[in-house]
Amino acid sequence: MQPVGVVGAITPWNFPLAMITRKVGPALASGCTVVVKPSELTPLTALAAAELALQAGVPPGALNVVMGNAPEIGDALLASPQLAAKFRNSGQTCVCANRVLVQDGIYDKFAEAFSEAVQKLEVGDGFKEGTTQGPLINDAAIQKVESFVQDAVSKGAKILLGGKKHSLGMTFYEPTVIRDVTSNMIMSKTYFARLREEIFGPVAPLIRFKTEEDAIRIANDTIAGLAAYIFTNSVQRSWRVSEALEYGLVGVNEGIISTEVAPFGGVKQSGLGREGSKYGMDEYHEIKYICMGDMNRQ
Repeated sequence: MQPVGVVGAITPWNFPLAMITRKVGPALASGCTVVVKPSELTPLTALAAAELALQAGVPPGALNVVMGNAPEIGDALLASPQLAAKFRNSGQTCVCANRVLVQDGIYDKFAEAFSEAVQKLEVGDGFKEGTTQGPLINDAAIQKVESFVQDAVSKGAKILLGGKKHSLGMTFYEPTVIRDVTSNMIMSKTYFARLREEIFGPVAPLIRFKTEEDAIRIANDTIAGLAAYIFTNSVQRSWRVSEALEYGLVGVNEGIISTEVAPFGGVKQSGLGREGSKYGMDEYHEIKYICMGDMNRQ
């Protein structure tokens, strides 16, 4: 196996350090050099990481950071013939649950219990002990969340909790639970799959389903396929549904599943390849087959 060459890594703002190290680490270990284009919203994290890499002994030129206009730099990186591996992350992808599918028989009871649990979340300064939710990244994120919520309410959804900016102001938004979300609403991925958008905010839309097949159909009705979660008491159902879900990661009775020792990545338009584990290393190598003939043949 040989290193693929120069790796271009376009990383998001939501995990500005982790999304860099998860690419740079295996790439450098594989013998590749890396050009990182961080989000314009979190540039200092990338620069600090590069400085620390130099101090740790990474050779100059092995890790490079370029700043500036995302579309222009991204196009240049992806079009460059010198870049053999291309990893593009738009900054709007994560493994959080954008939709909560609830079986019809327990829907009302779940909605009430879930809202009570969400109400206990503490919104505030992330440096203060006890805080469980901080602000959104910027005003544009607030505006998008507000538009999604307004669209749902205008089409018949009901806000059980939150649904507006937090009293702290700035870009804080209240933890929100919305029930009776249907497929004609933007926050239902059945609809916004065509818009290529995510909620990307503290909003939990509760969607009703009747049968297992119904839930699988709704879950798979999207252009994305990064992470899905199933909560059940049936081992048989957990395997059956996990196999049917068109996602790269599936959590069973577990909502936090990402770990560096397991492959991380999605299907459909949630990216190509995997990060983490030995499979993540494979992404930075090319396999070469060499057939050796008889050295003594005249």
